[in-house]
Amino acid sequence: MHTQDLYDGWTLTAVAGPVPAELVGRRVRARVPGTSHTALLEAGLIPDPYLDRHEEDLAWMRRTDWAYERDLDLSPAAPDERVDLVFDGIDTVATLTFDDHELGRTANQHRSYRFDLRSLLRPTAQRLRVLLSSALVHAEAEAARLGPRPLAYEQPFNMVRKMACSFGWDWGPDLQTAGLWRPVRVERWTVARLAAVRPLVTVDAAGTGHVEVHVDIERSGLPGGDVPVTVRAHVAGADITVTVPGAQSTAVVRLEVPHAPLWWPVGHGAQPLAELVVALAEPDSEGPLDTWTRRIGFRTVELDTSADEDGTAFTFRINGRPIFVKGANWIPDDHLLTRITRERLAHRLDQAVDANLNLVRIWGGGIYESEDFYELCDERGLLVWQDFLLACAAYPEEQPLWDELEAEAREHVARLTPHPSLVLWNGGNENLWGFLDWGWQEELQGRTWGFRYATELLKGIVAELDPTRPYADGSPYSPGSALTEVHPNDPDHGTHHQWEVWNRVDYSDYGDEVPRFCSEFGFQGPPTWATLTRAVHAVDGGPLTKDDPAFLLHQKAEDGNGKLDRGMEPHLGVPDDFADWHWAAQLNQARAVQFALEHYRSWWPRTAGAIVWQLNDCWPVTSWSAIDGDERRKPLWYALRAAYATRLLTVQPRDGREVLAVVNETPVIWQGTVRLSRQRLDGTVLAEEDLTLAVGAWSVRHFALPTTVATPDDPAQEVLVVRLGTLQAVHTWVEDVDLALDPAPLGASVTPVQDGFRVDVTATSFARDVTLLVDRVDPDAIVDTALVDIPAGTTASFHVRTRGAFDPAELTRAPVLRSANDVVVPRLGARDLTQSPA
Repeated sequence: MHTQDLYDGWTLTAVAGPVPAELVGRRVRARVPGTSHTALLEAGLIPDPYLDRHEEDLAWMRRTDWAYERDLDLSPAAPDERVDLVFDGIDTVATLTFDDHELGRTANQHRSYRFDLRSLLRPTAQRLRVLLSSALVHAEAEAARLGPRPLAYEQPFNMVRKMACSFGWDWGPDLQTAGLWRPVRVERWTVARLAAVRPLVTVDAAGTGHVEVHVDIERSGLPGGDVPVTVRAHVAGADITVTVPGAQSTAVVRLEVPHAPLWWPVGHGAQPLAELVVALAEPDSEGPLDTWTRRIGFRTVELDTSADEDGTAFTFRINGRPIFVKGANWIPDDHLLTRITRERLAHRLDQAVDANLNLVRIWGGGIYESEDFYELCDERGLLVWQDFLLACAAYPEEQPLWDELEAEAREHVARLTPHPSLVLWNGGNENLWGFLDWGWQEELQGRTWGFRYATELLKGIVAELDPTRPYADGSPYSPGSALTEVHPNDPDHGTHHQWEVWNRVDYSDYGDEVPRFCSEFGFQGPPTWATLTRAVHAVDGGPLTKDDPAFLLHQKAEDGNGKLDRGMEPHLGVPDDFADWHWAAQLNQARAVQFALEHYRSWWPRTAGAIVWQLNDCWPVTSWSAIDGDERRKPLWYALRAAYATRLLTVQPRDGREVLAVVNETPVIWQGTVRLSRQRLDGTVLAEEDLTLAVGAWSVRHFALPTTVATPDDPAQEVLVVRLGTLQAVHTWVEDVDLALDPAPLGASVTPVQDGFRVDVTATSFARDVTLLVDRVDPDAIVDTALVDIPAGTTASFHVRTRGAFDPAELTRAPVLRSANDVVVPRLGARDLTQSPA
């Protein structure tokens, strides 16, 4: 096979719609992969849509039609040669022509397309044109044709197979791209090609790895195309060749690998990968007609959804071992998808692993990610939960949407079978829940809404093409029960989404339920200061405030700032100064999520996993993310790392008393002596106890706190400090607004080190959540730890990696050195620190 990539030589033209006068008839050079937005940005013809209020300025692009064009100078086909034009991704509604011949029409961003050019080739240059119509106009027409269906937002993203969050979300911009978003190429081939290769990998009880390679062969249909061919597969020393008769177009090749090295999730073992090579050839030929190569891993995956005394389990077992899922939801890492590189994905997934995650859930309003993404997860041991692309809406089951969804699902299920990281196919996001609780039934009046997608189509495709992996009807989802029997969001059954917190109640309410698996929950916080001030500037040119129209355009949640303030008020109060408010909002986000995670982990194995909303951002925005749109770690990232640590100490309520929950997610027993110290904020020790403990591998144990340390004399003046080796946990009995915190308890010194500075911070009184916001002095700086509680009389060290030129003393004071102490707004009537204790 000979391949010619079509990266360059393209032009882009706006051909219809509300086009600005300066762009009418103008041809712009365009690269592929690319979109209308990236081409115009590179040409300097539109402002950066991520800055200030430019998103609003570019609203005209949603209803514009575009044409990608280029010349192709291809030699005529040989008598036995196929010449195919291949598009790996078209965004989205397109009519393709080659000279005056229509090749086809598309309306699905999530599929690839192949067109046979053989009979159309001429000895001169020929014109390839891709006319891209407005996906919004198309979706509106489909809604009118089929009847509207309820959905979470105004624009009918459920009427076209395009990335749902293209149409705006409560964390994303409304920038509806159009373009050739994945590679385009010409393939010339003879006899036959590998149309699909689908390896199903299992491991038996004896440790032998089995690879069942299903091969789909496309024959040329030309002279010589109906001859026998061979399919050879080899992996890890196993090598098998089968002959496929000329009348057949499928084959199954089975390989066995004795004592196959097991692939494990990160934290549970190694991630050995073996190269699987499949070659298609004519018998006795010197070279192959086509080859396919991927790396595979040997592992088993089971999903336990059995009924028990607490409800219905949802526990992953990898290689027979139950795994507590420490996850985060994943959205496309840049709204302008063609700017996402393997390097960027590697950085983001490294950040996930460094935060002690072992799973990412690819959410159903985004995309099926690139091969790079899954390969990088394979290498890192990051489990992948893959949603089918249905989210927060009723989806028509009529044609052509049924066939389009089936085609894309079949393509991607087959494509992703090699990846050991992929452990679950999920039928969609919140659609089952929406049907029951969001008023859909009255609005639908009996019209289709996607139930058969979840329960028939997608489930059947996984069972047919990838029976090695489990399937869930949706998230949230109660396995084994009809919608009318058990609510899909019942926390006692299967997966649960917790959005009462954030939307309506305080984050302390996380502790009121013990879900079997919380697959979505989260709390908002603004991006880092460096990201915010790069991208958002006050409309009037003055200091930025949280009420500025530019800031609010980058806050997409309904009443988002109001919810941030109401979420802060019971814990920290609501500061007036914007810099203080920014820090308090970030801190409260981190605390809320850490509170939930420590609660969930303390209930293992009843609670078998948590997936935070969300790991990443696609632009600079106030959102639920741990890593902002400029790739910087928010305080939440440090909270994830602490709450997801392999060993964790946390004080939790049980049966009306407080216990020490000790989480040991390692393969060895954890033994030691815990020192429990109840002390005043000034460091005066009031009571101390030692507690000897032993916690088995991969388990959690609870230890009752002795009364002497569990009961404070004055909750506003005391803390409980728990130490075991190098680990520390601090527990308070009241919120910060009622705690007599010293507003200025810190002293700090700076020492230069090879790659930056070491900052030693000492507390004269108890200091909560001490953090260095290093991006305020160097946007590229990184600090090794954050949100550190420092008891009175002790010191914590922070390692700042930086090449920035600034006065190191800035690291020792606000607005870089921060804590909860310096931002809390005491509750009216709370004791003042200067008052004498009772």
